[in-house]
Parts: sequence; structure tokens; C-alpha cells
Amino acid sequence: MAGFADAQWTRVTGAGVDPHEYRRVTGGLASVADWGPAFLRAGQEHLGRAEGAGSPRSAGTHLLAAARCFHVATLAPYAEAARAAAAADDALGRALAVLEPGARRVSGEGFTGWLRFPSAAPGASRASVASAVSGASGADVPGADAVGADVPGADASGADVPGADAVGTVIVVPGLDSAKEEFLDLVSALLARGLAVFAMDGPGQGVLAATSVLVPEYEKVVGRVLDALGVPRAGLVGLSLGGYFAARAAALEPRVAAVATVSGPFRLDWNELPQPIRDMVARRTGGADAAREFTRHVDLTGLAPRVTAPLLVVDGGQDVIPGVTNGEPLARSAPHGTHLSVPHGDHLLGNARPDWLPRLADHLAHALTGA
Repeated sequence: MAGFADAQWTRVTGAGVDPHEYRRVTGGLASVADWGPAFLRAGQEHLGRAEGAGSPRSAGTHLLAAARCFHVATLAPYAEAARAAAAADDALGRALAVLEPGARRVSGEGFTGWLRFPSAAPGASRASVASAVSGASGADVPGADAVGADVPGADASGADVPGADAVGTVIVVPGLDSAKEEFLDLVSALLARGLAVFAMDGPGQGVLAATSVLVPEYEKVVGRVLDALGVPRAGLVGLSLGGYFAARAAALEPRVAAVATVSGPFRLDWNELPQPIRDMVARRTGGADAAREFTRHVDLTGLAPRVTAPLLVVDGGQDVIPGVTNGEPLARSAPHGTHLSVPHGDHLLGNARPDWLPRLADHLAHALTGA
């Protein structure tokens, strides 16, 4: 158990879980089987703090902490993982209702997530930012509603969205066992640079993992997200397996105007992958045969030259997993690719955030807005 907790340390604390709380929650665990229940209890404790909070901001802060803990509960095999993912989703929605009442839930075929707006976009008020993403008429985003609602998405392809290019929109794509609740600090960095952000769960991810499986053709998912948001162009950032999804979408979806990957695989080799990763892929794809077939598709060799948008590929030098080819070939093969390797960085570089997070956020802001 100690080895598993140590391996998750930088990922979980990098996602925003307080390091002292992490040590407290994991310190007494006897086995990996105890992980999920322990973090579920930690999330419930934060919900209790939110109920007794002395101000809306304090309540929202506790709800965000609850969302993180509930998501972390899903990182080990756990019979109640679907319950924990649903609790994470609910806590994040309740937090945004308090902290960012302008945030909107947007859902459609194979995706769901939160569209969040910067507090003040360059040269625009909050209202004009919302208008830029929802359309000139000021109507709600197709497929979106006020915080707390979840309305199926409608097709808004071809919509003319005045001001969207100036504001800039980024879609955050999670990976194999991550979810929209894991990358809140990344979302904050993008919002701080005046970008609107849609943090999502796709098929087989987050709250949708209980009812769907991973699909390699993520460009179709991104296309439906862009239709629902009604924006003519957007940036993508993908993390872990989400890096493959983002790069593939950038190669095949012409509305992707900028892209970044973090610890994303260029290629996977099923025969060399460690058994725990094989098991995880099998859980997320519907079985061993489906996992092997899914892994066969994770190969950017033919697609990398088609990623013509400005691309930043971030890898950690300590992120060495058998059967996983990291991102350097993607950056080398893409016409406008840049590779940032952080020698001491691990998977997702939770131990090296100052070395890459500001640069990645700047890369997307500059590519989308010129700022």
C-alpha cells in the first residue's frame, strides 16, 4: 500500500489535494482496496464542512476539495467508483454554483462538462465573453443551461460567433482514469489568461465511465463539443491518454486552432504495457479484447504530420512506462511542434508544475488570442 500511495503522491497533490490531508488519509491504509473508501470518506468530510461554512466562498472551497477527493477515490480499483465519480461531478457543480454562477453545464452525445468564463476578458465584459461563446443573439449555448442543469446538447455547427476568436476557448481533455475534476488548477491558469474553458468528460471518462467506454475516434467527440459550444475554433489541451486524444483531434478536426499535450503517448504497445495498465484499459474499454483493439489504435505515426496547429508537447524525463512511447516524435513530426522535456518531471508532471504549466497556458493564450 505504501508503494501505491507514494506513486500517486505527485499526481494527487498536483491536482490540488492538500499534501497533509493526503498523508493523513493514506497513512493508515492497509491495502489498495482501502483507498477508494478512504477518499470517499474524505470527500464526505469536506461536504460536511461546506454545510457548516460561514460564507459562500468557504462553502465553495470545501466543495471543490470534496470534488477532488471523490475523484481521487476512483484512481484505484473500487466497486463504488461510479458512485464516487458521480459525487465528484455533483460537488463540482455545487461549487461552481457558489463560486462562478455564470458557469454552464454543457452535455451531448458522449460528453459532458462545465463551460467557465474568465472574470474579465481582454477588451470585453463578462457578458460579452458569454455572448462570444453562446452566439451573437445572447441565447444560451445549445446544450447548455445554468449551473446545476444538464441539458442534452444540440447541433450548432456553422454558428457565427462574434468575438470568440478574441476571447479564445480551450477544451480540456482528460485521460485513461482522469476526469474534469482533476485539472482545476490548469483551468484556473487558462481562465487567468482571459480564455473561456470547457473541462469535459468524454466516453469512458469521469462521470461517464459507468455508462460508456473509451473510444479512439475522439475527434468525433471534439467535433460534437465544438458544435454544442457554437465556437468556430478552439484550443485543446490533453493530459496523459488525453494527449493522444487531443493530438488525434487536432489532426482530423479543422476547427482546432492550437493544441498542447502533457504526458501524452505517441504510441502504445499492448505486449509491453505493465499488467496494471492493461487491467485499467480493459476496465475502461469493456474487456481484454476491446482493450487490445483500443491500444492498437493509439499510434500517431500517420497523424502527427497532419497536426498543423501550433503544438506544445510536454513530457517528464522520469515518466518512463514500458510500452509507452512519449511525445517527442509527435513534436518532431508536426509542422509547428515544440517539445518541452522537464528532466525531473514524472507522469503528468505534478512534481514540476512551475516548469510547464505557465508556459502551456501562455502557449494556448498566444495562439488563440495573440496575447
